[in-house]
Amino acid sequence: MDATLLLSADAAALAARRCPSTPARRPGQVAPGRRPASFRSVRARAAAAAAPAAGSVTGQSNGVYTVGDFMTRRENLHVVKPTTSVDEALEMLVQHRISGFPVVDDNGKLVGLVSDYDLLALDSVSGNGLADTNTNMFPDVDSTWKTFREIQILLSKTNGKVIGDVMTSSPIAVRENTNLDAATRLLLETKYRRLPVVDSTGKLVGMITRGNVVRAALKIKKKSEEDA
Repeated sequence: MDATLLLSADAAALAARRCPSTPARRPGQVAPGRRPASFRSVRARAAAAAAPAAGSVTGQSNGVYTVGDFMTRRENLHVVKPTTSVDEALEMLVQHRISGFPVVDDNGKLVGLVSDYDLLALDSVSGNGLADTNTNMFPDVDSTWKTFREIQILLSKTNGKVIGDVMTSSPIAVRENTNLDAATRLLLETKYRRLPVVDSTGKLVGMITRGNVVRAALKIKKKSEEDA
């Protein structure tokens, strides 16, 4: 149940050296051409975002900002495990007013992502690629489920379910030294709300969210005005 670290700069460089003209294939991946073009294009953008910011390792250098400069660090994140019950996870969502979790194993390695909608939409097939595209515990009128009665019905299906049943496995992840601009484009183009941040061993070290990006933009703008 290991996460596929598609955005590891080290892995991307190694794959390029091994086969410059053919993308590396992760274990269990179907032959090229079998996945939809839209899926491949998202993965291509993800691979592009993997490149570390030039001249930067973990901090801002020469005007280049990285994910590590503005991400929410692991110690400030709420996380769940594949064995966490869906009911417990829903209670945590309400208590902490958040809309999703990274999922880690006993060693702290990222193995998945789960959103509030994943936890309720138990009739859907989970863990097969693009998820968490437009999720909110309290959706708009035209969203997938519309009435309080529907929420009650969905909640009745959570008994006995665990996070491993509903999470998105092998999520796209970035590194601390990923260029902030590249990560922002990935968030916008894929409509993801969040991207987990991992180290070279696949362990979760943080999360970069849309909110982090907005705060980063405001901070950078203010700094530029002060320096002007």
